[in-house]
Amino acid sequence: MRGLTLALAVPVWRTLPWRALAAAGTAGLLLAATPVVVGGEPSPWETLTLLRGTALIGALGLAFLLDDPARHLTAPLPARRPLRQALRVALVAPLAALWWTAVLLLAPSASRPPAGDITLEAAALGVLALAGAATAVRLTDEARPGPFIAAALLLTAVLAPLLSPEDWALFVPPDDPRWPSAHDRWAVLLGAVAVVWGVCGPEPVGRRRTRGAGGPA
Repeated sequence: MRGLTLALAVPVWRTLPWRALAAAGTAGLLLAATPVVVGGEPSPWETLTLLRGTALIGALGLAFLLDDPARHLTAPLPARRPLRQALRVALVAPLAALWWTAVLLLAPSASRPPAGDITLEAAALGVLALAGAATAVRLTDEARPGPFIAAALLLTAVLAPLLSPEDWALFVPPDDPRWPSAHDRWAVLLGAVAVVWGVCGPEPVGRRRTRGAGGPA
């Protein structure tokens, strides 16, 4: 298994959607750097909004991570889809961690929300994007579900603060008494979407049988 993983690393690296990832990363850093560029002192709410916006941009980039134009050519490989998807995430994860660290460092320390809590929000959004992409890959034959998943994620981010009940609010400021309980819900959300991603990782049995019979995956 280790030898197979190493053999796949270079081909997978070459097929990663670097343009989408680089565009999202650059846009996120530019947004996070806004207070530094303008030389202002944002309020805690403004800084939180910038960080949440940056986290959303990063998640929009991750929505493209499972795009694979050669999906139907790589399906006959001995490596199962969960391994190929995990390898994609493993190759990008260190860069994503460095990017998010830079984002936090760009935020003014005086108005920055608790780093652990805002990182939890960012992680939940990122895994939500990956779960959506994995679901699309499992349920459809689309090789590039990224644009649709990114649009759905953006729509969800816009509607969630408007439609969620106050007792289940996720997007609250740090000085709100609901901040700790909101992040308990963020943790539950992170766990739930991680489970969805895990369930949608393997190929459906019907498609595996078709592939074994010589048909398309």
